[in-house]
Amino acid sequence: MAKKAITGLQRQPNGIWKIDKVYRGERIQESTGTCDREEAEQYLIHLLEKKRQQKVYGVREVKIWREAATRYLLENKDMPSIKLTATYLEQLDPYLGGLALTFVDDEALAPYIKDRLNPKEGKPASPRTINIALERVIRILNLCARKWRDEQKRPWLDTVPMITKLNEKKAARKPYPMSWDEQSVLFAELPDHLLRMALFKVNTGCREQEVCKLRWEWEIAVPELGTSVFLIPDGFGGRHEKSGVKNGEERLVVLNDVARKIIEGQRGMHASLVFPYGKPDENGPTAVHRMNDSAWKKARVRAADKWEKAHRTPAHPGYRSLRIHDLKHTFGRRLRAAGVTEEDRKALLGHKNGSITSHYSAAELDQLIEAANKVSATDSRAPALTILKRRQG
Repeated sequence: MAKKAITGLQRQPNGIWKIDKVYRGERIQESTGTCDREEAEQYLIHLLEKKRQQKVYGVREVKIWREAATRYLLENKDMPSIKLTATYLEQLDPYLGGLALTFVDDEALAPYIKDRLNPKEGKPASPRTINIALERVIRILNLCARKWRDEQKRPWLDTVPMITKLNEKKAARKPYPMSWDEQSVLFAELPDHLLRMALFKVNTGCREQEVCKLRWEWEIAVPELGTSVFLIPDGFGGRHEKSGVKNGEERLVVLNDVARKIIEGQRGMHASLVFPYGKPDENGPTAVHRMNDSAWKKARVRAADKWEKAHRTPAHPGYRSLRIHDLKHTFGRRLRAAGVTEEDRKALLGHKNGSITSHYSAAELDQLIEAANKVSATDSRAPALTILKRRQG
């Protein structure tokens, strides 16, 4: 007696069999991934049995990591950092993609971590970078256990395993606030446009993208004090369109005397950008994408060489590899050395502070400007700043 063929299989033009079948009121459409009819039938039988157990006995449908990652991206497509998240999830997919959620744990993540720390090509990732990816894994697994439900209203995952993150402290590069002398040597090596941006940054404590994309429309006049301030909106895009201000709040930028002179020198250069540079568009020069470019990297090496020649002693490694963000640390350390209160330091640095809002009186602004001016000097009149540094072996 001839074997009865199983219905619900369709041969595609590429030879692969596709399932198109209605089972208990549910239409199933998916590829079997094979060109072999018998293998396709076995897959369909397995799939129908799994559906039967779910319908009749309430057996939980097994969800895989790729399903969870895809759902997370779709549900959070408007999140400011979604592009970065998508990059991390793409890196994780070869390691976790087809795994059932119950198998996503430290053991499953170990090969990913190993390959990121010791890649066959390119630079190794830092522990912080890897931890950012692991934080995405933890977030998605928590959603699987606490929020997402299947058709029977059961969680995708019963419990979330403990995911071990890497120790960042051992590998993290410590901030390096410059001395006034080091600043003088470095800034003399910078091209003009980068010099003005760096000088503004070290006198305001702004983040890199807050300087690069600073706009005239954010300037607010304070006639009572004969000056102005900048108020960066909480929706500011930074380097990416939706990246936003780091702490999600408006950022007040107070101008001391040095920063004020820089701002006045930039007026009229561009209709909207305070620090324009590069190939002009219809409105003139465009914004600087980042300050940490090849010009900055070459300048800091030249500065370190000149420092060593002038002082006949090796430059500190932190100075030779000075980061753009170290300008913000420099501003903060100088404020502290000048005796500025912690509350005022937080306001000037744009740190989140529940006791301070963006609604300032003229008297409060005057106090902040006075505090910022304590570090506006660029010579020996500046407050002494002694930084304890370990002797380099």
